[in-house]
Amino acid sequence: MSETTDLDAQSLRGFLTMVERRFPDELLRIRERVDPRFASTAAVFELERAGRSPVMVFEDLGGLGDLSGQAQAAGAAPAARPMPLVTNIAANRALLAACLDVSEEALPTAFRERCRSYLPCTVVPRGAWEDAVIEGDDLDLTRLPIPLQFSVDAAPYITAGQLTARDPETGVDTTGFHRLMLKGRNRLGVSLHSRRRMYEFHRRAAARGQNLPVAITLGVHPLHYMGSMVYAYPPDVRKFEIIGGLFGAPYQLARCGVADLEVPAGAEIIIEGEILADVHEPEGPFGEFTGYASFRSTQNVFVAHRLRMRRDALFHSVVSGMAKDHILVSCITREGEILNALKRNLPNVTGVHVPHSTCGAFTAIIAMRKTAEGEPQMAVMAALGTELYTKHVIVVDDDVDIFDLNDVFWAIATRVRAEQDIFFVPGAKGAILDPSSDPQSFTVTKMGIDATRPTGRDFAERLVIDEDERARARALLERAGIPL
Repeated sequence: MSETTDLDAQSLRGFLTMVERRFPDELLRIRERVDPRFASTAAVFELERAGRSPVMVFEDLGGLGDLSGQAQAAGAAPAARPMPLVTNIAANRALLAACLDVSEEALPTAFRERCRSYLPCTVVPRGAWEDAVIEGDDLDLTRLPIPLQFSVDAAPYITAGQLTARDPETGVDTTGFHRLMLKGRNRLGVSLHSRRRMYEFHRRAAARGQNLPVAITLGVHPLHYMGSMVYAYPPDVRKFEIIGGLFGAPYQLARCGVADLEVPAGAEIIIEGEILADVHEPEGPFGEFTGYASFRSTQNVFVAHRLRMRRDALFHSVVSGMAKDHILVSCITREGEILNALKRNLPNVTGVHVPHSTCGAFTAIIAMRKTAEGEPQMAVMAALGTELYTKHVIVVDDDVDIFDLNDVFWAIATRVRAEQDIFFVPGAKGAILDPSSDPQSFTVTKMGIDATRPTGRDFAERLVIDEDERARARALLERAGIPL
């Protein structure tokens, strides 16, 4: 991993430069004008169906993003063209692994190790987003290139908005994704349904009769994306320190104009404002990571006071629904956090996989070298206690490829005795957005499956083909004109 601390090395631009240089086939530019309704989302999903997950840059989203008049009024040079929309930056394991300079197979382990190496941040005098400051009557969020992603969505949504706020009691800040529904020139609907730190910060501020000062950051590096998804960390640690650990260098921040909040200095756009204390308005539905329309929301309201941006700003959007751009990072972060928890008491665990096809959350597959009966059950309980969203845990032997669901289901089919290898945890707290959770209590029944071979007795021997024989077979087929 490069040790450069140049501002752009920690930015969305730095990531795009890396992709263009090292993975040119994984960066697609769409130069023709496209409809802001559905076109960018549909294109990403069609590519996924074809087995591809490139970063995409849409140069003209229906003419939206032409902020030249506002930027000029704010003292910046006018934009020559509409603001490009960048999407699908976190949909490709190979690119995310390249950000950490590791192989795809080593990605969860590298993430697990580096996100525990907290690094103090560096505050620089000026953010790259200070080229233009737009406020007052000039502020109009409807002119940003915000796509409408699904026909069920109540409005266009800012999906890549990282909210930053401080705990009113401790002063420690946090940052994370929250969906932002466009309601007007300076008004956004917000849902804090994860009930984590941001929800608690707002609750504490509201208890004092105060609005919560918030900065929305748009256009960040995928390592920021990944670090912001970490949930198991000490309360006095800043997420920006976790992100610095992923970069292997102090994360560079700059103070913005709302409550002196510190935000990534290399970001593209900052929207400054506050979440109102006691105001609730309808928000949603929205196409969520479950693959369903979600009507569940805390119905909070953000009011924008000011927008700051780079002169040639890029607008970052995350493709919603079950797109890999939306949930692949969740897969990797959950793999890393569950692996971290398991390794404390079960060093014989060899890997964890959270499949994209299970909404990047609901199912975890654990591989282990079992040494005694009861270890798979320990692994299941530890995983369920680590990750709120996980509700199914499957434990397999280390001869099973946890990244190949065919192999996993083979293990379930041939090694599970249902009467003793499947157990349930009823009434457990689940994800609010899980459509199968109770609509009042949000509880679910969670399940563990032990798909490992029994110990202490003979078991059927698995059929395998030696790696040398596989290599010879591939060579034979290639000579026969059948490349693999």
